[in-house]
Amino acid sequence: MERKLIITVGRQIGSGGRVIARMLAEEFGCQFYDREILNLAAKESGFSEKFFEQNDEQKGFLKTHFHIHLPLLADNDFYKNDFSQESLYQFQSDAIREMAGTTPRCVFVGRTADYVLRDNPDTVNVFITAPMAIRIANVRERRGCTEEEARKVIESGESERARYYNYYTAKTWGAAESYDLCIDAGILGPEGTKELIGEFIRKKIQQ
Repeated sequence: MERKLIITVGRQIGSGGRVIARMLAEEFGCQFYDREILNLAAKESGFSEKFFEQNDEQKGFLKTHFHIHLPLLADNDFYKNDFSQESLYQFQSDAIREMAGTTPRCVFVGRTADYVLRDNPDTVNVFITAPMAIRIANVRERRGCTEEEARKVIESGESERARYYNYYTAKTWGAAESYDLCIDAGILGPEGTKELIGEFIRKKIQQ
């Protein structure tokens, strides 16, 4: 019988973390969950998936912009559901736990999955980084923007991502002690990084 395996992947913007996470999913025969988590959480809550997308990995966004996004609610009644940003996080966390519990092998990208599944013994938590120059180049290629624009995307996005992670986990986003393995994808590239992480995972699950 194939051993259960859950891989969580945290990543810096532009590091190639999402690509590598998908490669790991293929390598280990895992279901892949990134934005799919938002769809699952939306179904669970009855709120619009677009509403979850607007608040994805952003702490404080809902409180300051709620009046703008009110039309994005589906059939749910705000007052009946005592809605809050914490509710968003809870729905998302419940979706992660449900998928981890019902799927034999899965990969989760971001959304504090490492913390949500912290008591699950089948979990391997990875964080992927890369030098700023490489990340800027990747963002420029993906968005077709200038170097300055790419830098702003990275700095703004990572500020929000870190604030979100730190608030809900009481840990530090990107800090080595928060993960089983941290790796610079700029050294080996996506394929080499996938291979190294794969070897680490195989050794860890044999313990």
